[in-house]
Amino acid sequence: MTIPVWPNELDRFERSGWQVQAQDGRQKRSNDAGPPSYRRRFSSIAKGVSLSIVLTRNEKEIFDRFYEQDCAHGAREFWMPDPTTHGWQLLTHEEEGMLVENGVPLLIAERWLCTWGDTPPSESIVGQVRFRKSFNVWVLP
Repeated sequence: MTIPVWPNELDRFERSGWQVQAQDGRQKRSNDAGPPSYRRRFSSIAKGVSLSIVLTRNEKEIFDRFYEQDCAHGAREFWMPDPTTHGWQLLTHEEEGMLVENGVPLLIAERWLCTWGDTPPSESIVGQVRFRKSFNVWVLP
């Protein structure tokens, strides 16, 4: 079975809904005195990402179909472009855009393997014809 891929039409995430936090891979040690100390609990650390996106009616249907059918109501993993780097132009040390031979910009292609967060996506209405979907994903190591 192939892993579903995030729909290309859904690529405009809101900055206000963006939040990333690494999973805590430490385990606190019990000390009789002094400051707390930690040891590693596990070596593979996932990142929790909170996202929100404002959608048209058509985009809402694409999102719902992806979540409900392709991802089995959040039970399946999926590939998602990294919103912080995917599609950005690769730069030189002088911060000039890199180009391939025919003058086309060289773009970064970065994607995440994700699983859905603990709660299903929530939905609210924005204005008269837009919908905001807010959801969490775990970016797997």
